Amino acid sequence: MALEIKQTLKLSQQLVMTPQLQQAIKLLQLSRLELAETINQELLENPLLETNEETAQETEQMEREAGVEPEAGQAVAGSSEAGDMEPAGPEAEVQVADQVKEDFDWENYLGDYTSSGSGYESVVREDKEAPAYETLISRPVSLKDHLLWQLSLGGLSDADLRVGEVIIEALNPDGYLPQSLEDLAHTAGVEPERVERVLQSVQQLDPLGVGARDVRECLLIQANELYPAHDLLHEIIENHLGDLEKRRYQVIAKKLGVGLEEVGEALDLIRSLEPKPGRSINDEAPQYITPDIYVYKIDGEYVIQLNEDGLPKLRVNNFYKEALASGGDAQAKEYVQGKLRSALWLIRSIHQRQRTIYKVTESIVKFQREFFDKGIAYLKPLVLRDVAEDVGMHESTISRVTTNKYVHTPQGVFELKYFFNSGINRFEGQAMASEAVKDRIRQIIGEENPARPLSDQAIADILKKEDIDIARRTVAKYREMLSILPSSRRRQSLRAFGKASNKKAVDKSPLEG
Repeated sequence: MALEIKQTLKLSQQLVMTPQLQQAIKLLQLSRLELAETINQELLENPLLETNEETAQETEQMEREAGVEPEAGQAVAGSSEAGDMEPAGPEAEVQVADQVKEDFDWENYLGDYTSSGSGYESVVREDKEAPAYETLISRPVSLKDHLLWQLSLGGLSDADLRVGEVIIEALNPDGYLPQSLEDLAHTAGVEPERVERVLQSVQQLDPLGVGARDVRECLLIQANELYPAHDLLHEIIENHLGDLEKRRYQVIAKKLGVGLEEVGEALDLIRSLEPKPGRSINDEAPQYITPDIYVYKIDGEYVIQLNEDGLPKLRVNNFYKEALASGGDAQAKEYVQGKLRSALWLIRSIHQRQRTIYKVTESIVKFQREFFDKGIAYLKPLVLRDVAEDVGMHESTISRVTTNKYVHTPQGVFELKYFFNSGINRFEGQAMASEAVKDRIRQIIGEENPARPLSDQAIADILKKEDIDIARRTVAKYREMLSILPSSRRRQSLRAFGKASNKKAVDKSPLEG
């Protein structure tokens, strides 16, 4: 067979993603915080961008100069989002009362409370109240700072203080000591016996239980300090935590030769202890969710408003715009032209992102009207295809829009993904959203008798009586998704079973479920 080279024509279709489309897709899936970071980064890299207000006419004129044609039916960047897309009717006004903390008067503080002259003695005026301690610290006190401060007051030698610092630095956020004494001794350059002795001092610091190697030791430290005379409590923690975790109360009572009521009393005391002592002192700043969009109910109608607070308003620097119009060096003009196109693409992509979020939220409000009116029990099954067909977009676009985007509603703050649920069939009538079924399961478990928790099958039977067709395994799956323990591990204190005189009832209850 001879080999030869031929020229042939082949007609085919393929998807080509332009840089503009790639940028629009990237911005669409960013969260609000990531979008703000991206805008700030573009402001640093593109000299033509600046933060300011601009009019629609200015943006349209710049697009013509840059050779960028506005899309048909699309409002130009810089125009009012609310004016273009909000439904007719009364406008929602949200007044947020910001409680502004007064600035600290450092001048008066330095004059009244710091040392004067060459010595270190502080002169404090008795007729003035000292400033709050919170105004003088630069950051919250961490667990390790709290322990080191206590350790310095314990009267230990310098050598023991250094060992104590090594131990405290090795603690994890829960207050446990994950390293062995040998490793700590090697780090501190001392013998393990000294580390053991100093560790006992660390374990007596506040909060009680820090420095423990495991849960058993943590609970024992607290029990010895808080309930020193309760021998049964100490014995259960020391040797029967495994049975306690599995709710095998009868086994514990039989092994220790005591009544179930006494075991129940000890169990109540154990519940009062803290298995993670380190979490009582947490210096991590809370992460707050800022909604991307607000939904208000005004005069019986829902009004949608985009949240643009904190997002810079972008425009093109007038200096470069005038330089581009005046001509000049061809290479400089080409550079400015490229940066101008990049700036306008970014402005248009941000505007398109906001517009898409608005349209998707508007569609969700239309589909889930009963949820916004009455709550989670009226949430309907909804899939991405339903909204995609309603707004004329692809399902992948809807998926990007609803990821990491939050909406403030009369029922609370939710991620847009929350409104998309599979359906659970009813024996009669329309299907019920899976999130509504989960909420009902949570309510049923919250109302159960702690001494006789409901099994998954019992919960399924209750839901079937409420016209919800659900299997036991589905109830188990939803319960696990809600982080709720099975019935055998939800059983509460034995004191709820009554006195031990009714021994048959007492013996039966712990083993039910």
